[in-house]
Amino acid sequence: MKLTDRLLKIASLVDKDKKIADIGTDHGYIPVYLLNKNTIQYAILGDVNKGPLENAKKEVMRNNLIDKVDLRLGSGIEVLKPNEVDEIIIAGMGGMLINDILKANEEVAHTTEKLILQPMQAPEELRMFLYKNGYRIIDEHLVREEHRLYEIIVCKYEGLDPQDIDPIYYEIGQKLIEKQDPLLKDFIENKIRINENILRKLDGKEGDAVSNRKSIINKKIEELNNLLNK
Repeated sequence: MKLTDRLLKIASLVDKDKKIADIGTDHGYIPVYLLNKNTIQYAILGDVNKGPLENAKKEVMRNNLIDKVDLRLGSGIEVLKPNEVDEIIIAGMGGMLINDILKANEEVAHTTEKLILQPMQAPEELRMFLYKNGYRIIDEHLVREEHRLYEIIVCKYEGLDPQDIDPIYYEIGQKLIEKQDPLLKDFIENKIRINENILRKLDGKEGDAVSNRKSIINKKIEELNNLLNK
């Protein structure tokens, strides 16, 4: 089985000899890949929809791994009991939805050794939630797949006090900056282009709301440029 670059990177972040859950598993590609490589002991594959779970079951059967997995139909990590797995993957959905999934079963979210989260949208909302709700961000990664850069956040609940950080670090993860991720420059430059495009669309428009919006965007562009030049 050949995984896409995004899925391969997520799989590489799973520790050896662990029991994992793959939430929103779709075809079950990551757990099947890890089981075939003998990286993990066991996997729970969860999905809220019957179709994807059936696809995952077919993939599992095709690889003769049915004795090493448990397929569960249900919403998010509500399909899990505390301490059933060591690590949880939640990938391929929006940051706000990942927040809701973590809130829906805090007993599981708070007792898991490691969470590997890959938001498709609103990563800044996810980071804000983690900082405000007692989680420690252990590491972050960028991965390029075709023409898009994806963000992966590795974290763990540690019961920390809510952390007040500069909002720019909700958008550009501090760990990415600390370790100077190889794709960081491209990532920040892309953020600058997006914000400059928004400014262009506001050209010629007037009013207090527009002026306020322009001011916020200009400040963000300035902060992004500062990060780029660090």
